[in-house]
Amino acid sequence: MDFEKAKNLILNSKHLVVFTGAGVSVESGIPPFTGAGGLWTQYDPKFIELDYFFYNPESSWNEIYKIFYQFMDKAKPNFAHTEIGRLSKEKIVKAVITQNIDNLHQEGGADNVIEFHGTTKTLICPKCHKKFKATNDLLSSIPPKCTKCNAILKPNFVFYGEGINPEVQDKAFDELVRADVLLIIGTSGQVMPANSLPYLAKQERKDLIIIEVNPTKSTFTDAIVDYYFPIKATEFFKGIK
Repeated sequence: MDFEKAKNLILNSKHLVVFTGAGVSVESGIPPFTGAGGLWTQYDPKFIELDYFFYNPESSWNEIYKIFYQFMDKAKPNFAHTEIGRLSKEKIVKAVITQNIDNLHQEGGADNVIEFHGTTKTLICPKCHKKFKATNDLLSSIPPKCTKCNAILKPNFVFYGEGINPEVQDKAFDELVRADVLLIIGTSGQVMPANSLPYLAKQERKDLIIIEVNPTKSTFTDAIVDYYFPIKATEFFKGIK
């Protein structure tokens, strides 16, 4: 595995974009949603289906609170997050596009983080569209309610059956078409429509160099990846530090 080659490509890039999935947060103690040991092997994901939420908000919120606010909120950024943050502060990483909703890239110091699937850190009112920070006070009563119209609030991340925010999609695509190096970390490439982004980037810019870091191959590996490192994210960043 040519760490020096990858390091040189990263450090000498003109517009480096990092694209991350659940694998980058696994080393912070957050399990992936799918696959072996994934959350959906332990829980029925229907509680974050949009229709189920609207018809059964109390039941849905009981699971949401337990998984996303009692368990996941305890996670801290790992070495991969903080190294991406360092490279961001040094203006080497120009943007981070993440499928994760855990806020760990921001906590790790990254700038210009595009949260493709939203975030657990804010709640939104489906009725009046007012947004709230997901504070302990607000979450002290489950389900939390809007202080303006008293409707039950929804976590501001994408549920099953819900579309991606068009502004977020446009922002992610704008960064990708400017990229000369794309670093893909910890994603299987199976979640739509996020999995289309690297392909669209490669179509728009034929000279785009794609580096992938993932212990197991993804749908991208043999299709569009130039340099593949079958290792954990923290190990990769220790190698190029």
